[in-house]
Amino acid sequence: KPLILAGDMADEKFCRQMVADVLKQCGRIDCLVNNAFSFIAKGLDATREDFERSFNVGPFAFALMTQLVAEPMKKQGGGAIVNVSSISAWIAQPNRWTYNTAKGAVAQLTRCAALDFAPDGVRVNAVAPGVVVTELHTVTNAVADYAAFLERGKTTHPIGRVGTAEEVAGIILWLLSDEAGWVTGASMAIDGGRALASAR
Repeated sequence: KPLILAGDMADEKFCRQMVADVLKQCGRIDCLVNNAFSFIAKGLDATREDFERSFNVGPFAFALMTQLVAEPMKKQGGGAIVNVSSISAWIAQPNRWTYNTAKGAVAQLTRCAALDFAPDGVRVNAVAPGVVVTELHTVTNAVADYAAFLERGKTTHPIGRVGTAEEVAGIILWLLSDEAGWVTGASMAIDGGRALASAR
């Protein structure tokens, strides 16, 4: 049966309890998708607290979750981890010190962890989406004019539109599957060509 747990990924106690609960119910952990992330996009106005939140609910949590599932995956003979980074880890954007720096750390964490876990059959990859339609912006009001934001995405993404959650999920599922058994340490752009047009 589904196990749904709600908590703050910046809370180490919650992260540890979550892994323990999954192991108790399922007996093993085959896959991990690190996705929860704090969307704080600030630049010169960023405070220390903004940076701490960006990293605590982001690369620090991703690293902790990876550490927590590493031993169970090794014992069972393998597993797959996918970190959700962002095209913002690859390109420079104005007034985005917090978010882009934290996402950049995820990309490097992925490469280092992949190297460490490869001998144990645990694969670690990342996806780097461009602008994707989700509830993030509408719920948090992270973007003042969401409709205009999506419209602008048609010009910043060479393919002429923003992406969908399903398009990103499909690549994540593939990376978790045995079909991607020879893929590790990769960071895959799912961005409608956004990284190719970084100067726009």
